[in-house]
Amino acid sequence: MQALLDAIAAMAFPTEASRLFHGRGGLFPGCEHLALDAYPPVILLTSFQPLGDEALAAVGAALAARWPAIAPAGEALNWVYQCRGAAAETRLMTGAVPEPHVVAEAGTRYLVHLLRGQNHGLFLDMAEGRRWVRKHVQPGAKVLNLFAYTCAFSVVALQAGAAEVVNVDMASGALATGRTNHELNGVKAGAKFLAHDIFNSWGKLTRGGPYDLVICDPPSFQKGSFVATKDYARLARRLPALLAPGGHALLCLNAPELGLDFLRGVVAEQAPELAFIGRVENPAAFKDVSEEKGLKVLMYRA
Repeated sequence: MQALLDAIAAMAFPTEASRLFHGRGGLFPGCEHLALDAYPPVILLTSFQPLGDEALAAVGAALAARWPAIAPAGEALNWVYQCRGAAAETRLMTGAVPEPHVVAEAGTRYLVHLLRGQNHGLFLDMAEGRRWVRKHVQPGAKVLNLFAYTCAFSVVALQAGAAEVVNVDMASGALATGRTNHELNGVKAGAKFLAHDIFNSWGKLTRGGPYDLVICDPPSFQKGSFVATKDYARLARRLPALLAPGGHALLCLNAPELGLDFLRGVVAEQAPELAFIGRVENPAAFKDVSEEKGLKVLMYRA
C-alpha cells in the first residue's frame, strides 16, 4: 500500500473528476486492487479486495496530513471507501457527500453518485474518448450513442455542434441522469433518449439514420444485456447500414481478457467495409503495464 500513500503525499488539490492513483494498471506491485479517484469535493478509494481497519486508518491519516497543505481555506476533507467483490460495501469515512453531487471534466458538468452502486455516473477512463468526440464532431452532425448510460458522449457531441444525438440504453434510470446532464450543460435541444434493447431496435435506429458518428460503449459482460464475446459481432455487422458515407464509428471495449486483436478481428469479419483509423490513447493516469488489458477505444471510418 506504500505506493498509494506516496501518491497521496504528493497529490495536488483536485478540481475536476480524475484518477489520482491507478494500482489496477499493475505498475505498483502489491497495489493492484487499489484505485483512488477525485469526484470533487469527494475523494473515493476503491478496493477490489477487503481492506482492514489498519489499512483504512493509514489512508485516512495520509489524506488528513496532505489536505491542509493543498486545500483552500475552509475546504473540508470528504472521502468514501468502496470495496468491490464478494464483500461489497460503500462507506462514508470522513465528511459528507453533496446531494446532488455535480462534478466537472474539461468544463463539462456531470451528475454522479458515490454512495450507491458500483458505477458512479461518469467513467473516468473514457476521458480521452470524450475529448475525441468533442474534437471530431462536425457542426450539424447526426450521432447515435449506443449503450449511452448517462449520456456523457451526447453532452460533449452537442457542445461540439452536433444537430442531433440519439441516446439508446436499456436502463431508464441511467437515461434520466443523462437528461439531467444535458440540462446541467444547457444542451437539451437535439438530444433524444430511447430506453430500448438495442438488439430489438435495429429497424427503428436504421430508419433514423444514417449517422455521421456511431458510438458503441457496451459493458463487457452484463447478463441479459451484452456479452462481448458473442454480442460484439452482432453489433459490428449492423454498423455499415447505420453510417453515412465517410461517417465514423467509435468502438469501445473494457475487458482485460480481450485484447485489440479480438475487437479488430470482429470488425474485419463482420464489417469489412469499415476502415480502421487507430486507437484513442487512454488517459495518462490510467497507464497500464499491458495496453492489451486496459480500455480499448478504436476509430473506424465508413
